[in-house]
Amino acid sequence: MVRRPSDEWSRQVEEEEAELARGARSAEQVYARIVWPESLRSRTNAALAEFEAELHALTQPSDEEVLAVVERLVLSLNTIDDDHVQAGKIGYETGERDELCDYISAALHEAGIDVVSLEIRAGAQPGDIAGLWRDW
Repeated sequence: MVRRPSDEWSRQVEEEEAELARGARSAEQVYARIVWPESLRSRTNAALAEFEAELHALTQPSDEEVLAVVERLVLSLNTIDDDHVQAGKIGYETGERDELCDYISAALHEAGIDVVSLEIRAGAQPGDIAGLWRDW
């Protein structure tokens, strides 16, 4: 199963918190919880879980069905990013964008979708199916 980027972000936050508690890291060296606040991680994780459920519910999906599932995820991620930026927090930056786009492609591939062909048919940039709707 494709690993969600939000799982890795949570792992890094937990690792830093444990190092801080052990005294192996100072408070000034703890950055993960700032880069990936709990609200960003939990809301992203929920959006990805919903995407996975919708994707796995498709049987013999058409391009339109697959694109609709991807669009709903990307629009949810747009909202999550906007909410965090408007609240003065960090949203999705380049690294997160790349991880999320890679995750989407990998999840589609795992579901048996020919991602490259889908991108071509949809007019998306290679490797960026999310780019059709992405604001982050």
